[in-house]
Amino acid sequence: MGGGREAGARFLDALNLFTCLVNIGDVRSLATHPASTTHRQLNPVELAKAGVGEDTVQLSVGIEHIDDLLADLDQALAAV
Repeated sequence: MGGGREAGARFLDALNLFTCLVNIGDVRSLATHPASTTHRQLNPVELAKAGVGEDTVQLSVGIEHIDDLLADLDQALAAV
């Protein structure tokens, strides 16, 4: 995506269908920003070694209809 943490945050804020939280084993589609959640303790060098960019967004796809998920992702990308 590019744009660093700010772009990742704007993308997450623009999502409507995806729930923005860190969770495991949910049937809902989830989105999270690893650099500020699960990997927040890492410095920029450690993030790079882990393959996590400042603008990385992790998606976990749930049971919602694929057309609805794609529409939500498209509109969120357009907002960034």
